[in-house]
Amino acid sequence: MKEALPKASRIAAIWHPAAYGKTTTQGMISGAESASKTVGVHLQLIAVQDPDGLGEAFSALAGARADAVFLFPSPMFFIARKRIADLAAEHRLPLFAIGKEFVQLGALLSYGADIIDLNRLATDYVDKILKGAKPGDLPVEQPTKYELFVNLKTAKTLGIEVPAALLAHADGVIE
Repeated sequence: MKEALPKASRIAAIWHPAAYGKTTTQGMISGAESASKTVGVHLQLIAVQDPDGLGEAFSALAGARADAVFLFPSPMFFIARKRIADLAAEHRLPLFAIGKEFVQLGALLSYGADIIDLNRLATDYVDKILKGAKPGDLPVEQPTKYELFVNLKTAKTLGIEVPAALLAHADGVIE
């Protein structure tokens, strides 16, 4: 995010408290807080309990003059991705998410695990369990493929010049 918006000083992060367990959620929050200190930006965390709270969250962020919005991973957010992209556009806020599906709908940038690769991993786990493996005996596997997507159409609309070095690393660019 900081590479795409080097002058950003106020970053908002929207998170869904019920998305994952307490340990995972706290780990994501701690990671975001640590990263924000490392790059020298103020981080504002906004919890959204359900899709109805998204409009209010984006209005609050626009009122707080956030330079950009980071969206924590959440199944609820993935389902509401069109509404989220529309709200970011309406409030002229650069949106950063984890998944090309957000960029395809208007988010500025996404970086995250390839969903198809994650589904392959899940399928492998189900296959092993159906063949008799105990779930607790299976190793935890991390994603192996990460993707970076950039939406230049959104960048142009927001008056953002995406650095060439970032574009060179992108797996996909929407023009």
